Amino acid sequence: MKSRRQKPIDLLAVGELLVDGIATDSGMPLGKVRNFRLYQGGSAANLAANMARLGNAASLIACVGEDGLGKALVAELQATGLNTEGVHFTFLMPTTLILIGRSDATPEFIPYRMADCLIECNHIQDTDLDRTTIFHTTCFALSAGPARSSILHAAWRARECGCTLSLDMNYAPQIWPDRQEAQRTIAGYCESGCLIKLSRDDMIRLFQVTDDAADSVINRLHEWGANLVCLTLGPEGSLLSWNHGALREHIPAQQVRVADVTGAGDAYWAGFLTAWLDGHEPPDCARAATRMAALKLQHVGPLPHKIQKSILYEDGL
Repeated sequence: MKSRRQKPIDLLAVGELLVDGIATDSGMPLGKVRNFRLYQGGSAANLAANMARLGNAASLIACVGEDGLGKALVAELQATGLNTEGVHFTFLMPTTLILIGRSDATPEFIPYRMADCLIECNHIQDTDLDRTTIFHTTCFALSAGPARSSILHAAWRARECGCTLSLDMNYAPQIWPDRQEAQRTIAGYCESGCLIKLSRDDMIRLFQVTDDAADSVINRLHEWGANLVCLTLGPEGSLLSWNHGALREHIPAQQVRVADVTGAGDAYWAGFLTAWLDGHEPPDCARAATRMAALKLQHVGPLPHKIQKSILYEDGL
């Protein structure tokens, strides 16, 4: 096993930092919810913060409003050890807010898109890309400009700098109504052999397919250029395909009592990428990811500021 930690920054995430307003009552339609609790959210920020919680050298580039919510988000992230020097404050729009229902399944949500879209090309410096092992972003971040063009240009530069690209395909039509545009954008991002995580719901929403289309969707992502695809299946575990589709394995989930599913995918991918950086083979990375996701499923809101990385390997990877 050889570590892949060859540069000072293990992971540079570029994308959404926002407020999650999570309903306090479970199982109610959002239209009937009267009480919400506010948490730091945003998939890109969650992934970066979880990487920092696990002891990785992680940085975030994002945009928030010059307001109390934006400042509180940054303070929360800094407590995890995440480098937030790349978070930019703007007077042009307030901090983005998403209202989320509580459910054991995929929750209902309503997005109020604001400052998260305002990432500019000059926010992402070549000096940072030169020092980065993994460059990560999300479909949410790629769904609107100017962030989309800024991130795609940075991804091209990151490839030139030798970064491994990572993508969370957290697609939702409420965020990105034009599916064809989303597919073209993802295909362009994939073409140099990136690592992809998507959920079963992401797959169904983006490709408008049924559950039994998993193999064909994974094959399509490999055809677009993805080196590794991890399809998460909730309590059924995950389906892992790597070496451009030459190898495939199902990884069982850990059975836990679910308190909150919000952010479980971000925890999963943090566990996966941490094990990948440590030099583990993809199936063992997926098993580490499963343990991290199980930890998150038992917590409402963000995880504790520090997490012992040994929990990823407690069964002796």
